[in-house]
Amino acid sequence: MKKVLIVVSIMLLIFGFFLATQKVNATEVIDSKTESKLIEIKDNQAKTLEDYKQKYGSDAYGFVAYILHIVQVYSIPFCFLGIAIGAIHKYVIGIRKLDTLEKGMGLMVTFTILLMICQILPLAFAVIIKFGRG
Repeated sequence: MKKVLIVVSIMLLIFGFFLATQKVNATEVIDSKTESKLIEIKDNQAKTLEDYKQKYGSDAYGFVAYILHIVQVYSIPFCFLGIAIGAIHKYVIGIRKLDTLEKGMGLMVTFTILLMICQILPLAFAVIIKFGRG
């Protein structure tokens, strides 16, 4: 059994080296349709950034608001994944190992607080900038 495992792992290692050393032509990877889609996404993001800069009346405030909006959007799946991992540690693995039970609860609380902060921070920034500057 050990010999078979060693032979299979050596074969996979050789196959991996073969695939890693092959040249990839960049023109084949990005065709004109993909390139136009990437340019469209870039233009949309640049337009969104300019909209934030006009809305807040400053380049710095607009850029910060744009970054906070991106953090707000991407924090949702990241934090839900962290809460799910914490729940697995607490309710599945924690049944057998008590030290993992506390780790799972800590992960769940941490990601819940992080989610609340990431969702409230853009609102707080907008309120402070709009009404605090006068």
